[in-house]
Amino acid sequence: MNLQESLEQQYERFLEAAQSSKIILLHPESRLRSPLVARLLDSQDYHVLYYAMGPDDVSVDSVIGGMSHDIAEQSRLFGRHLNVLSVREQADVPTLISALVREFDDIQDRNILLILDEYDRSDEADDIQDFVETLSGQLPEHSRVVINSRTMPRLPWISMIAHQRALLLHDDTIIQRDFYGALPEVDYDLEVFGLGPGFVLFNGKTIDSWEGHLPRLLFFFALEKPVVTRSEICRAFWPDLDVDQAVNVFHVTKRRLHKALQFDMDILMHDDGYYYINPALSLDYDVMRFVSALMDARAHAQEKPFDKWQRVVDMYQGPYLQGHDDPWILARRQDYRAGFIEALSHLAQIRLEADRPEHALGFLLRGAEEDDFREDLHQQIIQLYDQLGRRSEAAAYYQRLVTRFKKRKMALGDATHAVYQEIMNR
Repeated sequence: MNLQESLEQQYERFLEAAQSSKIILLHPESRLRSPLVARLLDSQDYHVLYYAMGPDDVSVDSVIGGMSHDIAEQSRLFGRHLNVLSVREQADVPTLISALVREFDDIQDRNILLILDEYDRSDEADDIQDFVETLSGQLPEHSRVVINSRTMPRLPWISMIAHQRALLLHDDTIIQRDFYGALPEVDYDLEVFGLGPGFVLFNGKTIDSWEGHLPRLLFFFALEKPVVTRSEICRAFWPDLDVDQAVNVFHVTKRRLHKALQFDMDILMHDDGYYYINPALSLDYDVMRFVSALMDARAHAQEKPFDKWQRVVDMYQGPYLQGHDDPWILARRQDYRAGFIEALSHLAQIRLEADRPEHALGFLLRGAEEDDFREDLHQQIIQLYDQLGRRSEAAAYYQRLVTRFKKRKMALGDATHAVYQEIMNR
């Protein structure tokens, strides 16, 4: 296969992959990263917006300013929402993302592809990484972002993949395991469990010498990204301390982490301003296995693979780091929970197609129990109760739902009310 044929094959693979994910990273080790970017710029399948990061793009402000200027030359009206923001509004990430989303919404001729080239220039900017992560969950349905980088961007790729917010494309292959690179086999074996309360086994025995919960959580925090910076660790763990105090507490916590795991090596390595789990450490991480199983089930979704989706469900042993409510943990928890509910939804659909609605109802009830805010699940449950001839249970379920939402000072959506009223009006 010549270069042009390989490139076209990768382009077709990209089109397929982009249907189910918001952010696509062209893996740094891909041979055809740059040729694919050139091919995407030529694409008639998308309305392509291109921005190459520059040496001054070390903050969200500079990136948004540069994008507004450069993309306006490609799409004449781009920037009209961003450029009217006040200085105070530009400093507010939700407001900034809302304005960017409106820019995308104004383009309706084709699906949008925003290419962020030379993304590695932003490696040191914590706020840019946070911005892109947040944006991935709020992009309009017709919009995608492509990242081309010479280094692995320090985003929480595993959890973003679980929530179908991202994928990693290595030439024409979607990476489904070893997302941050394969770990070598060595003499010791560390088993790490993040789904549930969060614990670590060494040679089958639970490690309990953490001297508090912070060293253990720091270990999980570092596992979630390819690399992390000290500043983002301090912001996540000690946001109310000044910089010097937070740094001091960080070093104490890091020493306790090394002490707890008792290996003859540094657990948290430091290189050129970045921290990462020592690659010589052989470990098995249940979150990695869970997301790999999820990717495997998605890859075979057309075959209705009950066993593969069931494997995903079986591997989910509870909410991520259950019992902790730090903001970064809640964000990861939401992503992994979404993957779990996705598997349950597929299992329910497979059972419905097999004319086994009772089994389908069980899967949906389990999903709703995991995330009571998923009104799409509640709607399906009410409809299934009705389908099974259990209208009184549908009514009771709906009334309990209304009561729970009122206690939270929230209102059910119109669609949920409509499902219930349609059933009751028959």
